[in-house]
Amino acid sequence: MTNDNTALFDNLVRYEIDLWSAIDKALQAECDLHLTWFEILRLIDAHDGGVRVQDIAAEFAITVGGTSKVVDRIEAAGYCARRANPDDRRSSLVALTPAGREILAAGTVVFDRELDRRIGAVLDDDTIRAVGSALEMLRAAGRSADSSR
Repeated sequence: MTNDNTALFDNLVRYEIDLWSAIDKALQAECDLHLTWFEILRLIDAHDGGVRVQDIAAEFAITVGGTSKVVDRIEAAGYCARRANPDDRRSSLVALTPAGREILAAGTVVFDRELDRRIGAVLDDDTIRAVGSALEMLRAAGRSADSSR
């Protein structure tokens, strides 16, 4: 079983790198937008009232300090803005600006096209759902294993 696990690991990691690189390259060429920024903009957009930097960091399993620096850069580009959190004076909420919504819309066209080319054109819908479900189970099991340490 170890060889199968190793092969799965190798394929997952290498495919993730290939996929990330291809989408990042397309987003940069067509929208002058890095995939890291695009992913954060998508998360911010999913939270209508805004999202805390801590929540962004937790979602992507990165440090709060690193997340804050990326959000600072995205804010400096005019794509998001911070405002006081009405529920917690110690934190702020990050929300998209009109320019952020525009670049997210443009990036989404590129993102969706690349996913269709690299996944949808290769796998049928049932397989996509099965792989997605398996990856969700693996992520949940990994988080559970990490929290039990």
